Amino acid sequence: MANSRVLVTGGAGFIGRRVVRALLAEGHEVTVADLRAFPDTAVRSVVGDLCEPDGPGRAVRPGTDVIIHLAAITSVLASVQDPVSTHRLNVDATARLLELARENEVGTFLLASTNAVVGAGSAPGEVITERTVLRPLTPYGATKAAAEMLLGSYANCYGITGAALRFSNVYGPGMGEKDSFIPRLMRAARDGEGVQVRGDGSMLRDVVHVDDIVQGILTAWRGRHNGPLILGSGTSVTVNEMVTTARKVTGAPIPAENVPVGSGEMPAVVLDIAAATALGYRPVYDLEAGMATVWPDFDPKEARA
Repeated sequence: MANSRVLVTGGAGFIGRRVVRALLAEGHEVTVADLRAFPDTAVRSVVGDLCEPDGPGRAVRPGTDVIIHLAAITSVLASVQDPVSTHRLNVDATARLLELARENEVGTFLLASTNAVVGAGSAPGEVITERTVLRPLTPYGATKAAAEMLLGSYANCYGITGAALRFSNVYGPGMGEKDSFIPRLMRAARDGEGVQVRGDGSMLRDVVHVDDIVQGILTAWRGRHNGPLILGSGTSVTVNEMVTTARKVTGAPIPAENVPVGSGEMPAVVLDIAAATALGYRPVYDLEAGMATVWPDFDPKEARA
């Protein structure tokens, strides 16, 4: 692993920036492929759209040892609104990158996937493992399941070490205006507004801090993991608990309005992270400590300081 050449797609994004920093700290040579340049001259930036014909080809060069493929449409809502564009990036661009990995003899391919590939494959309260049947409920989950299958076929046919890393709901500093629930809570606290909670708020979710995800990605690489691997906190919390914790961290009342459950909602997310912990993965952040790292990005007092 020492002094490896690593391509990180989506490396200028929320998770990617922290992955790249960790790789640089370990002495690796990093290339970032993203829609914008990485803000560090130590990194080779390839700016462009991976969906364009020459996008992946400019990013993957001979001598690349590892591809960490984070670039994707990750919004469930966006995937429902535009499933064709979601397929182009999440499946077609992934297929092109895999073919370039084969042609350039890249040894390892780490795919950012999601537990949304399971969807309706788990019964309410059932613990989700790497062996749970895949029955995605949304175009986002379906395209990630397709990408996983492509990766598995390349690992089987061409000897690439391929890990499909199934992230739970990732949060942390630098989320900006993302539409997931924790930044919505932070914006509501900042703006003196409330949030909508689907159902009665008892749905279970596994939320994991971005720094724990970075640790998980590097652990999977070091362990030469092949196949799917669940990366989460390993502790499920209810939506109501997230609201209560956000109130405690921010000091804001954050009123909650209960609304009907929408389509594509998994009834519960309870994850078994035993396979990852067997490799050495150890998530550090509990919900309160993790939220406390997010709030300064939104806190008006921090902006005035």
